[in-house]
Formats: sequence, structure tokens, C-alpha cells
Amino acid sequence: MAYHKALASISDPTRRSVLERLRAGPQSVGALADQLPVSRPAVSQHLKVLKDAGLVKDRAEGTRRVYYIDPDGLGELRRWLDEFWDDALTAFAKEMKKKK
Repeated sequence: MAYHKALASISDPTRRSVLERLRAGPQSVGALADQLPVSRPAVSQHLKVLKDAGLVKDRAEGTRRVYYIDPDGLGELRRWLDEFWDDALTAFAKEMKKKK
């Protein structure tokens, strides 16, 4: 997964809502749709985008698909974001050394 696909996928507020609801644990499309102001087909489309971005996975449970957060995909996005934090701390340390 490239971080740019993950960022693009969560730029949509409905997809962010879907991802936030999956924090509570695996859920079916129907369960997610019951919590959102969009239809089941719309939730399915949002899940497809999140899956293509590597942020969620799914598994079969009987006749339905259950979706859950992919920790590997989320980890890749987090590593990219952590680079900013590391750079900011390094820049802060350099600035503090100059002031001494």
C-alpha cells in the first residue's frame, strides 16, 4: 500500500466514518449501513475504496462479508506520519542547541 492511496481514501468523510466504526471491531455492511446515513450499496462502495487502499480487509461469515481494519495497512500510514514527528523533533532539538 502506498500512503497516498490511504490518504486519498480517508479524505472522504463517509469513509472516515466507516473506518472509525470499524475501530470497535469487525462488522458487516448491513451493520455499518445501520449506523450511517447512506445505503448498503454506498457502504459497500466505500469499503471497496478502503480495501483497495489497504486499510481494511474482509472475510466470509456464512453468506455475508465482515470487514475489519487491516493493521498492516494502517501501520504503513502511521509510519509515514511518524516521519513528520521525527523530523519535527530533530528540528526542535537543533533549534534548542542554537539557543544555548
